[in-house]
Amino acid sequence: FSSHIDGKKIILSPEKSIQVQKSINSDIIMVLDECPKLTEDKKILSNAIDVSTNWAKRSKIEFGNDKSKGLFGITQGGLYKDLRVESIEKLIEIDFNGYAMGGLAVGEKQEDMFNILNETTDYFPKKKPRYLMGVGTPEDIVEAVIRGVDIFDCVIPTRNARTGFLYTKRGILKLRNARYKDDMRPIDEDCQCYTCRNFTRSYLKHLDNCKEILGLRLNTIHNLYYYHDLMMKIRKSIHENKFDDFVKEFYYFRNQ
Repeated sequence: FSSHIDGKKIILSPEKSIQVQKSINSDIIMVLDECPKLTEDKKILSNAIDVSTNWAKRSKIEFGNDKSKGLFGITQGGLYKDLRVESIEKLIEIDFNGYAMGGLAVGEKQEDMFNILNETTDYFPKKKPRYLMGVGTPEDIVEAVIRGVDIFDCVIPTRNARTGFLYTKRGILKLRNARYKDDMRPIDEDCQCYTCRNFTRSYLKHLDNCKEILGLRLNTIHNLYYYHDLMMKIRKSIHENKFDDFVKEFYYFRNQ
């Protein structure tokens, strides 16, 4: 790719990718992969598997025997079960500390994403973490956990915080709605984050209207706290064998 500074051509190889991640002391390191845009073309998806598998092998060699970090392989294959299984099996042969589902959350319907998870997560090793890349909303996360996924990453909590979309156990609060102008309640009365303990919806809306950077920070603090709390509750419910009860409660509040 070309540098945004001077246009100089830069090559990001599988080896360089691993070196960069190690240099910033990443705990979880991802292989370099090719993630195609949403497509039904099996030839494109199959080629992405071949390229990604080759890069995964090179990444594993570069990673070496570092026991202090985890190296994850990334599967491709779009919404096709046969291609996904092929990709998973090729990565298992290489042997990684964990396995990621790539090429999802790229524009497909939520139902399609859940369907391919239903069809393929059992093909991953039982005792290694499964990582769904680029996901997602609280509902996406809960549904993916139901289907056997362990790890997630997404820009949603911070990006949506900057546009006034705040997450609560009753769903999304859209801070820019006029009805919050004089609302003296916190974002979520059950939330213990710094923002909810110290600021009202009205004040946060005022900061948003003024385009004051403090508003973005306070919104972000709340959304990150919400997501952290959500994952903590999911882990606790699984540990206590009460995950089904958690899911029922999760949707109960959203349907009120």
